[in-house]
Amino acid sequence: LQCSPNEFSHELRLAAAVQWYSQGRISQEWAAKIAGMDRTEFLLALARMGKDSFQVDFEDLDRELARG
Repeated sequence: LQCSPNEFSHELRLAAAVQWYSQGRISQEWAAKIAGMDRTEFLLALARMGKDSFQVDFEDLDRELARG
């Protein structure tokens, strides 16, 4: 990466936030805070990166649907 230390720091925080959010380890709110963004900015960053904005556990969804 050819960028300033501040840009590198921002990229690193965003990468960590995206990874932890994708793993389901943190919420969108915490991920946005870690990345130094608000939730809207974080969701837009996820979209730019081609990442899912919402984490869905399909087994939980199936159980909810079965309950009616």
